[in-house]
Amino acid sequence: MWRLPGCRAALRGVRTAVGRHTRAEAGTETAAGAMERAVVRCVPSEPKLSLSFALADGSHKNMQRDQSEPLGRALSRIATNALKGHAKAAAAKKSRKNRPNASGSGACAGPGPEPAAACEPVVKLYYREEAVAEDVLNVDAWQDGAVLQIGDVKYKVERNPPAFTELQLPRYIMAGFPVCPKLSLEFGDPSNSVFRWYKEAKPGAAEPEGGGPSSLSPSSPSPSWTETGVNERVYTPSNADIGLRLKLHCTPGNGQRFGPSRELESVCPVEAGPGTCTFDHRHLYTKKVTDDSLIRTVSYNLLADTYAQTEFSRSVLYPYCAPYALELDYRQNLIQKELTGYNADLICLQEVDRSVFTDSLVPALEAFGLEGVFRIKQHEGLATFYRKAKFTLLSQHDISFHEALESDPLHKELLEKLVVYPSAQERVLQRSSVLQVSVLQSTKDSSKRICVANTHLYWHPKGGYIRLIQMAVALAHIRHVSCDLYPGIPVVFCGDFNSTPSTGMYHFVVNGSIPEDHEDWASNGEEERCNMSLTHFFKLKSACGEPAYTNYVGGFHGCLDYIFIDLNALEVEQVIPLPSHEEVTTHQALPSVSHPSDHIALVCDLKWK
Repeated sequence: MWRLPGCRAALRGVRTAVGRHTRAEAGTETAAGAMERAVVRCVPSEPKLSLSFALADGSHKNMQRDQSEPLGRALSRIATNALKGHAKAAAAKKSRKNRPNASGSGACAGPGPEPAAACEPVVKLYYREEAVAEDVLNVDAWQDGAVLQIGDVKYKVERNPPAFTELQLPRYIMAGFPVCPKLSLEFGDPSNSVFRWYKEAKPGAAEPEGGGPSSLSPSSPSPSWTETGVNERVYTPSNADIGLRLKLHCTPGNGQRFGPSRELESVCPVEAGPGTCTFDHRHLYTKKVTDDSLIRTVSYNLLADTYAQTEFSRSVLYPYCAPYALELDYRQNLIQKELTGYNADLICLQEVDRSVFTDSLVPALEAFGLEGVFRIKQHEGLATFYRKAKFTLLSQHDISFHEALESDPLHKELLEKLVVYPSAQERVLQRSSVLQVSVLQSTKDSSKRICVANTHLYWHPKGGYIRLIQMAVALAHIRHVSCDLYPGIPVVFCGDFNSTPSTGMYHFVVNGSIPEDHEDWASNGEEERCNMSLTHFFKLKSACGEPAYTNYVGGFHGCLDYIFIDLNALEVEQVIPLPSHEEVTTHQALPSVSHPSDHIALVCDLKWK
């Protein structure tokens, strides 16, 4: 039996830091005198387990031990740490006794004897009231519900309780815009976790009755937070919150139990919003999620931060846009509010920075029932989100156009046509554009599946022939997925195609073919001309028609974005009207303080035929 030299009485003060969290809110209030908490994290794929508890001096201890180590060695280490904690606590007590007394005479109280130095408290692990043998391996010894005893203090072992591995609030928060905390959970999920929002008490406001938020800050001289009444993951501040900071208290759960709570305070106070945004009127058409017979679909180029924050963008492309409105922290608020307000089932996004996907879009859209996948291009990429209540992700079939063209036998015939034109071939193979393809299955009817494609074609105004070839590769690949891999499933093809309705690319998509004498084959001059005829299998149409523009900047406006649908299986139920020209040009052009991108989102409701 492992024993710890030192004072039994002194160790009665050992308390775990993990156990100090406010468990009442999660329905896990412990009765007076209940055991403290020792948290064990033990994952089969990792060589070590961690054990968290507190020492006699109140400091938190997080031990890492080999899973294959005998329990006795771990208990010995705990004994050593506890002894150090006891010594530190005793030294602090002695130091306090030796301080000058209140009269200032400098007299010191004697250190006194160590009254229980001879006693040796037990350090043991029990499971079902029986001591666990010291030769049992750590991985097997530290079971959920076991009891760790250090002296007279007992800890209930919680193995792999729900825990936040990441928790973060956005830096800037605006009234009227949803605040979606970024969070990652281990052994838990957000839907079974508990969230409670607080805001700063206004100066001079009466203190809350019954303790309330003061229980969250026991060291504060007086309560400084008041409850908002919102107990959900997402909080939308009102104008009354402007100038006040927010606090989020959250407890992770998994449906069976709760883990240690954590708190976050916003860095900055709530700011005033920009007033009416270009998408506010559109949200009147999308107040509710559609029923199971419809698929609300969104396609949107977000304007990547990597492009918005260049000097060229600020001074040449968007000189009319207030600098702060080009900042990512500002635009993310607008993007989150716009996308969540559409209550969409499918969202295809272009120009998505990886950090925006993980830190902003995933937490915001996940809180509203959507799940997403990401495909990087170079500096930014594509994202596709789908409503989890309606769809499950069956498979992904993303490609890079130039890699597929060079290496996939599917495109052998097209490559042979292109090889005849070396200059054009070189330019095509230099482009980094990608295609994201996701196959989804209905959660309500497993016989209903859909192929969702998302892309952002080459941007240059003289790149018409490159876009034609990229589209030929895309349609051949989509046909392979929707005919060979999943025979007969309908197709929705979204994206920024950088092509107006008068171009060869658009003609090719909606008509099924493009002749070899089309002018776009010489879009970059005779040197790169690459005449060829192309055909494709699909019967596609633009679900939102041909708007006057989906991109509106100072020097250009035109329709570049489309949601192409498979007419054999889908039809349009409703197209959500685009913002009026007056709304778009209120601040001259896009982006602006009321619109986060230089593009406008396409939104429509599709129906299965």
